[in-house]
Amino acid sequence: MLRDNDLGHMIKAGPSLYPHQWSWDAAFVAIGLAQLSVPRAIAELRTVLAGQWRTGMLPHIIFSDEPGYFPDFDDWGTAVAPALPAGVHSSGICQPPVHAIALELVLQQARRCGGEDLQVAEEFAAEALRRLTRWHEWLSTARGYADVVEIHHGWESGMDNSPRWDEVYAGVKVSRRLEFARMDLNHADASERPSDEEYQRYITLIEQMKSVQFDDVRVKEVLDFRVTDVFMAAILVLAAESLTRIAEDLGQADVATTERARAERTRAGVLATIDPVTGLCRDFDINAQRWLSTESMGGFAAVLMGGDDAETQRQREILLGERWCGHPEMAFPLPPSVSLDSPQLRPREYWRGPVWPVMNWLFAWTALRSGHREDALAWRLAGLDQLRDLSFGEYYEPRTNETLGSPQQSWSAMAAIDWLTNPDWQS
Repeated sequence: MLRDNDLGHMIKAGPSLYPHQWSWDAAFVAIGLAQLSVPRAIAELRTVLAGQWRTGMLPHIIFSDEPGYFPDFDDWGTAVAPALPAGVHSSGICQPPVHAIALELVLQQARRCGGEDLQVAEEFAAEALRRLTRWHEWLSTARGYADVVEIHHGWESGMDNSPRWDEVYAGVKVSRRLEFARMDLNHADASERPSDEEYQRYITLIEQMKSVQFDDVRVKEVLDFRVTDVFMAAILVLAAESLTRIAEDLGQADVATTERARAERTRAGVLATIDPVTGLCRDFDINAQRWLSTESMGGFAAVLMGGDDAETQRQREILLGERWCGHPEMAFPLPPSVSLDSPQLRPREYWRGPVWPVMNWLFAWTALRSGHREDALAWRLAGLDQLRDLSFGEYYEPRTNETLGSPQQSWSAMAAIDWLTNPDWQS
């Protein structure tokens, strides 16, 4: 299936709905690819890093030559951005920084293989180290707010239309109706995708960014969407910890020191957002200066980071409890994007309720690395059961396990590949 989605220098996120390379998709896909071919995994990461902007940002889409996607490179209008490198066709926003995590796991597999695989992987790691450090530094500075990560579009979170962002999107001023053709509805049912009204707001934000040439400073003066994202910050913690270990192995003590401090600082920032009532982490609306307490998968950022403090333990119990994974109506005991008891639940619609295989893998992997092996293996088994029909759906209806969104999704295949072949998962 990954071979069918492979364009040579990049793997499409999905065969039709997503015909380009998405940044965090590609990082996850590289983790699975490493079990099949270390050089191909490295090639995937190399394409991502080649699109890095002069500011340090890794854009969320690198466009292939395949047509049929909206918004495309011309719609984004990033050609006006001084920070866009020559020859790069990309979007103008980012996605969660999974890349250093992927690089560390590719290196681990290369060490198991030895020989040429190890040589190629270590050479690439040395080459990628400074690029990844610049990427993390951009997130901490240009996008740093209260030691968390600021995002400028729901797409940057990866959880595009999560109810986490409803209050913020309600404040996006659509000054004029924008005319566009939504290609996504040619490949997925409208009930499984964001609405046209939501897309008006999505594209309005792009127009606001274009008006200041995607400048990191000026964009904050014109954007209707400025929010801290605790889930993205938690991933930055994990990525900084991965990059610390990579730097230590490469003898780059200065990078290791910088990334270790980044991880500690950002971890503290995420933990400081925990709601004392719900026990979940909260995003913060910067423009309105208010906490966003809507319950969603994003609230489990502390669980994602790992840790044995009382707040994280409480959060882990909530996630495993009857409102979330342990809900009696769940087809499998896996993390839904929204609780089945939530008034915001739309069980077929994107990030408003469905279960995502890639998130199953991420929560299982973080549980494994933080010593919660029993939870990790339980999520692995349930996740493999979910994928048993081999459709490798983008996401699944939480009660019926119906395949939704794009079939043959590359990062869903990654989860199965890693779970089945990586010896770290063997009990």
